[in-house]
Amino acid sequence: MQELEFWDHVRELGSRLKVALYFFLAFTIIFLVFPADVDVFNPSGFYKPLVGLILQIVKDQVLNGGIIGVKIEGIKLIGVEFSNPLEIYFIASLVLAFICSLPVTAYEVYKFIDPALYEHERRAVYPFVISFSAMFAVGAVFGYLVIAPFILWAMLPFFSMVGAEMLISVSDFYSLIFLSVLFTGLSFTIPVIYVLLVRLGILSTDTVRKNRRYLYAALFIITAVITPDGGPIADFALFIPIALMMEVAVRIAGRYEKERVFTSRKCKFCGADISDEIFCPKCGRSQI
Repeated sequence: MQELEFWDHVRELGSRLKVALYFFLAFTIIFLVFPADVDVFNPSGFYKPLVGLILQIVKDQVLNGGIIGVKIEGIKLIGVEFSNPLEIYFIASLVLAFICSLPVTAYEVYKFIDPALYEHERRAVYPFVISFSAMFAVGAVFGYLVIAPFILWAMLPFFSMVGAEMLISVSDFYSLIFLSVLFTGLSFTIPVIYVLLVRLGILSTDTVRKNRRYLYAALFIITAVITPDGGPIADFALFIPIALMMEVAVRIAGRYEKERVFTSRKCKFCGADISDEIFCPKCGRSQI
């Protein structure tokens, strides 16, 4: 009976993932094929797919400085290899399709796991998912409008310093933008993950309060890895908002610790004081 129930869950998960996959493929085809100009029957015009229009908008916004307002002039994008434009064409379509289909994927996963969650698990998981998604979106926009233009702007003096023309591979240019968006979005979720770990009793706020210098040194190294070509100025441009958000996260996590003081109970394995955490902060064993 248990084996039958297990495979029923596997089939349900497979069917839900198929829905997400179908939406992903549909969005990919839309970006690859759907025309950017509805006047596709104009014989004097060249057919341009939707992804081409989006890449052009991305290029113009980044080179115009995003929200930092510093226009980047003199950069010319070159193909270098014959297949580079084609690779960007497909990779950009896949990335955009993934972003557009992400809400469908999240909904299908939610419908799959929701019946198996206890009430206290929902109170911990759902706010985390919403906060994680929101902070990732904020970080992605920050990477697109601030970090990527900032990195390009910070590298301009080095071209003239070595006497080189500003000819950049089209794959390097768009890779810089895509990676800046992805890694900046992920870095903005670090405070949310920290709050969840405190909420589950795995970490405490004292971990940050007593080790701030080591924590922020590690965060600065992470930002330096994320922005390898932007120099220390770009590193600080990403490090400062993350550090500020970590301070806010410590205050939010502290509220959960105060709640545990009034709603404490005993671990059924080691007898340590806990509240409604899933894992005991002392022995680490699940209370479910």
